[in-house]
Amino acid sequence: MTMPTTGITYWTSVDSPVGPLLLTAAPTGELTSLSVPGQKGGRTVGDDWRRDLGPFREAERQLAAYFAGELKEFRLDLRAVGTPFREKVWAALDDVPYGATVSYGEIATRIGAPRAAVRAVGGAIGANPLLIVRPCHRVIGSDGSLTGYAGGLERKVRLLTHEGVLRP
Repeated sequence: MTMPTTGITYWTSVDSPVGPLLLTAAPTGELTSLSVPGQKGGRTVGDDWRRDLGPFREAERQLAAYFAGELKEFRLDLRAVGTPFREKVWAALDDVPYGATVSYGEIATRIGAPRAAVRAVGGAIGANPLLIVRPCHRVIGSDGSLTGYAGGLERKVRLLTHEGVLRP
């Protein structure tokens, strides 16, 4: 008898220059999260999760190319579920190019939110379940400060240095 695959979370761990990355995928193969140890709101492996490298081959290939400096834009099937507002903010992150930064206010403007929504935008960015591939590390304060990062400020510095935004 075949077990139904609905509700199953597939996972794997990938080594990277910013530490081990925990990747999860839906049964249909879309990447549902990428988190790092100690991440605020990050995922941890559940008892009912299934370790399987299959759904992650392309993500692993693209992450390796990114960290090798050979890839500037991820092309992966993603499925992040959040409120309509969060999903709008996360989609706006996809348009921030490699080697560039934007402010929280600029993201608010891009999604048509009022300037007063900057805190809500920050909350949505902080809840991004797909670190690195959905580049929330490229969002900075309007004064140029690095502000927070769910994966830790040290990782944000490393990612922005890798992309040439900051000098080593």
